[in-house]
Amino acid sequence: MSELCIVLVDDHTLFRKGLAELLEREGAIKVMAITGESAEVARLLREHSPDALLLDLNIAGTDGISVMQELRADGFELPVLMLTVSEAEEDLARALRAGANAYLLKSMEPDEVVDAIQRAVKGETVVAPAMTAKLVKLLDQKSSTATSLLDSLTQREREILTHLARGESNKAIARQLDISYDTVKLHVRHILAKLNLSSRVEAAVFAVEHKLTPGLEGGKKG
Repeated sequence: MSELCIVLVDDHTLFRKGLAELLEREGAIKVMAITGESAEVARLLREHSPDALLLDLNIAGTDGISVMQELRADGFELPVLMLTVSEAEEDLARALRAGANAYLLKSMEPDEVVDAIQRAVKGETVVAPAMTAKLVKLLDQKSSTATSLLDSLTQREREILTHLARGESNKAIARQLDISYDTVKLHVRHILAKLNLSSRVEAAVFAVEHKLTPGLEGGKKG
């Protein structure tokens, strides 16, 4: 892969300068700018248009997740790699839920950080090797929670959820299942409540993520 350009944000002066030197010494990475000020990040990204942002999770006066969310709201879509000393499962979960492309530990070797940056730029989600077991645990918990939520749906609600995944309107669903429009509305309301979702779009995404889009059943009244 050709040389990648990054911006590095960390509020410890010696660490960020040292890391920048180590990354460039490894080759393949060009550190375009470093800063310890969260208020400087957006300006530096506009100025340098880097391939990725390496961002301290616990930056002074705020936190990396908040900074990342503000950047996303401002339209920055580049990969964001969280860098931290924290091996807490809660911090890993927060970072990934907020959309971080990687969760890296400051104890990692420079070549591992370079590899993580390259993989994140390719679209992969990367976690430090020491955090792999915790990532697996989080994924298992997510799967278990989803299974529990799906088990709470009735057969008719699951059926309607598959129709929602296809983007069908309540009227179209009512016609296909031979039930009333008001009945469909009621079922959709129950589905949203049981899955802790706020819109039919979120329900459709949930259904697609959990592969509830195979052949649909025809309709009995109910």
